[in-house]
Amino acid sequence: MRDRLADLTANSTYEEEDVSITVEKDGFMEGFFRRVEEIRGLIDKISSQVEEVKKKHSMILSAPNPDERTKEELEQLTSEIKKNANTVRAKLKAMQQSLPQDENANRASVDLRIQKTQHTVLSRKFVEVMTQYNETQVSFREKKQRKDPEATGNHWKSDYR
Repeated sequence: MRDRLADLTANSTYEEEDVSITVEKDGFMEGFFRRVEEIRGLIDKISSQVEEVKKKHSMILSAPNPDERTKEELEQLTSEIKKNANTVRAKLKAMQQSLPQDENANRASVDLRIQKTQHTVLSRKFVEVMTQYNETQVSFREKKQRKDPEATGNHWKSDYR
């Protein structure tokens, strides 16, 4: 078998041209992706706040007499997490409601699939972060109860009459 590439290129009359491809920017999708990034940023912020809560929990549990400042910081973090979670919930709900329900909507079905996929991914990530937060809270309560049962109001009397 002989290499004929040189023969083909010598006989070629095709000249390279600069070809430019213009991509139409869809304002709607651009706005959609901005909202996606905003929600993703909030979810990441909640995730880092959950890590901070874990640190505060460990500080409170390891100290014989927990510092009041640490407790206040923990309460503030908890409040911020709740506020951010409510914001994310509202934005995800608004995003879901803005999705066209009909597959044959005016926009291309590719756009619709992208939007549905992004919504699903963000929802799963949010659920994952909030589940981690819930597990952190439950674990803290259990450890605190084991450390000081009377502080949680769950002390057992040793004599049953």
